[in-house]
Amino acid sequence: MSPIFDFFFEQYSDYKTYHIVLEIVAVLFGLLSVLFSKQNNILVYPTGMISTAIFVYLLIVWGLIGDMLINVYYFIMSVYGWYVWTRKVDDQHVTPITHTTIKEHKTSIIIFISTLLFVFVVYQLFDKWTSWTAYVDTLTTAVFFVGMWLMAKRKVENWLYWIVGDLISVPLYFYKGFTFTSLQYLLFTFIAIFGYSAWKKSLNKNPQT
Repeated sequence: MSPIFDFFFEQYSDYKTYHIVLEIVAVLFGLLSVLFSKQNNILVYPTGMISTAIFVYLLIVWGLIGDMLINVYYFIMSVYGWYVWTRKVDDQHVTPITHTTIKEHKTSIIIFISTLLFVFVVYQLFDKWTSWTAYVDTLTTAVFFVGMWLMAKRKVENWLYWIVGDLISVPLYFYKGFTFTSLQYLLFTFIAIFGYSAWKKSLNKNPQT
């Protein structure tokens, strides 16, 4: 094997083949989900639910409790988001893209702080404060929890949280030894940037009162 290949994928030498296949499938559905989200397409949720369900299983196997909690939350919020995105606000229109209100910003802060405290308690219970990555996991979990909630509410600012969380996750997952997932978050970062731009353009074309 070439040194470059070994650098990126040597950690998979001890993995079971079907775990590698499942990670790739989960990554592909995750990418589809983010692409559908960028397009403001309801398929963001069924594709995302498939991805998160697979990752929940894999992360339990790998013992990554914080990451697993993120994906459980994603799954639950996908059900909620699916409902919100298809809910009729009147006889002809479903929930539109809007800016985050002051009240929702305050709720976002509450979700962020509550998530930090929740993950702290969980990591204490499972004795997971064994590496500096646990502290970064706590931060990204809180960031992603807010991002997912805002996306379910169809708020354009959700992309800003995804961009921050994705940028942190790229080196984090590579350090943990999950190259495919790291590459997924790298692609997520670019898609999130374009998603933010696309949603802003859509909002400017269809301003909400």
